Amino acid sequence: MTRYAAHKAFIAPAIPSAAPWRLIVGFLAATAIYLLLNNLMFTTLFKLMGPRADGFYDSLLTGQTPMAMLLLLGSFGLMIVGVAVVARLIHKRPVRGLMGPAHLVAPQFWAVLKILVLLGVVTYLLPPWDLGAPYVPNLALGTWLLLLPFSLLGVLVQVSAEEIVFRGYVQQQLAARFSSPLVWMVLPAVIFALGHYLPDQAGENALVIALWAGVFGMLMADLTARAGSLGPAIAVHFCNNVAAIVITSMPDDLSGLALYLTPFGMNDTEALRAWLPVDFALMMVSWLAAVSYTHLTL
Repeated sequence: MTRYAAHKAFIAPAIPSAAPWRLIVGFLAATAIYLLLNNLMFTTLFKLMGPRADGFYDSLLTGQTPMAMLLLLGSFGLMIVGVAVVARLIHKRPVRGLMGPAHLVAPQFWAVLKILVLLGVVTYLLPPWDLGAPYVPNLALGTWLLLLPFSLLGVLVQVSAEEIVFRGYVQQQLAARFSSPLVWMVLPAVIFALGHYLPDQAGENALVIALWAGVFGMLMADLTARAGSLGPAIAVHFCNNVAAIVITSMPDDLSGLALYLTPFGMNDTEALRAWLPVDFALMMVSWLAAVSYTHLTL
């Protein structure tokens, strides 16, 4: 399909090692490396903290302090380490190829980011200005501003890791072997959705949130195939997560870096479900804005 012409250059580095067994073994190995390093990092940290470890562990589970959130976001860098090792040892290729041609990644990222920041400002200026009740202040403005550079860097690490794994590694390897988008677009999105299925936290909305994540994954796969690099997908994912983690978060889920909290939590099934369509609409608008950019520049 002509709209995916740039995808050919994006998947080219994966073609020499496109055997499905390599992807299966590689994905399992990358996951194991990530979990091992993650466990090692936090086990060492807890030992160093001594008696304070129990209280910190509780805050880490929900991300309700700035330090807990920065550590959680930064730990996603270990996911990049895992896939880098797999790319080198199993696929005999450098990890930088997972992001697409170097001359495209950064320019496309910044161009889409500027569009989405402008779109975000306009969205926040338009009514309605709350979620049925006023936003709840969380961090003091001075503290939030002081943490902001670290918060943004943490979110960038987190979203880059997820895009490198799902839209980079998995999508590239599948597309190098199977030409149908039903394979390279849908399968990574299904795995991505399963990773966002959290019934303990989301309760009755867990399945809806997982489906939301699956659709988001397919949109990012489409965007990556159109652009030929991960730059636009990372920009969309970054803006989405900054809005949900750094600007306005839920009080009972990953709220440690947020300036404001929503007037309802994850356990408020009806209120959350009422706003999911709005969130879905914003996701679609962000994707369309990014697609419009790639259409005009390719």
